[in-house]
Amino acid sequence: MKVDQNDIRTRRGIYLLPNLLTTLCLFGGFYAIIAAIDGNFERAPIAIFVAMIFDGLDGRVARLTHTETTFGKEFDSLADMVAFGVAPAIVCYQWGVARIAEYGAAWGRFGWIAAFFFAAATAMRLARFNARSALQDKRYFEGLPSPSGAAVVAAFVGTAHKYEGTGLLGFDMTGQAGLILAFVVTALAAILMVSRFPYRSFKDRAAGERVRYSRFLLVPVVIALIAVDPPVVLFVLFSGFALSGPLGWTWLKMRKRPRSIGSSGSG
Repeated sequence: MKVDQNDIRTRRGIYLLPNLLTTLCLFGGFYAIIAAIDGNFERAPIAIFVAMIFDGLDGRVARLTHTETTFGKEFDSLADMVAFGVAPAIVCYQWGVARIAEYGAAWGRFGWIAAFFFAAATAMRLARFNARSALQDKRYFEGLPSPSGAAVVAAFVGTAHKYEGTGLLGFDMTGQAGLILAFVVTALAAILMVSRFPYRSFKDRAAGERVRYSRFLLVPVVIALIAVDPPVVLFVLFSGFALSGPLGWTWLKMRKRPRSIGSSGSG
């Protein structure tokens, strides 16, 4: 009988650093839920973005320190479900359901159905990733990554909360149209997560790889833009990434389409 070395390591203990980062990711999602229940929609989206940072670090740290284990992979997946599935769904639901229910009970039911759909889509997205990770091209994700889907929802709620009462570009995000838009955004993010559109994973670049100086200059530019208006800029950035999947897929299909050869008539 073949013994898995990862199982032996798990019995002896777990690696502290990568699993500590995963725990911090889980805490970020948990705190976002508590903040949303308390009605603090300024801190709830921030907690989800902080969870994203720790989620991005735990895997890289595990690979750099050669501390990857089956336990760490499963723990990371469960933490992602809470931080990027349950937390964004509850944040969006808590922010919008009390307002949209004022327009009728049917609208309230529409809200919690959209929130549940997002949580269920995240679970299916993570399960598919775990089942097919060994077969996938490491350069691309199949479907929108769950942290990016959570970022779209969290940034939308953060933007709507920040401009509550004043509106954004003349649009009242807390009115009926804005509330419906919030749940439409949530549902679309869920659909993109379970889709098969390819998304760049950026895992093909090593941490010590050299990049062009001109490309590195984009980093301080993006940081400066985020500092100007964090929720709006983050919503635009992650929405653009979410749309890059279907737009890129459409562009590739159009390029592969054979060109029609015009028939030249002879007299």
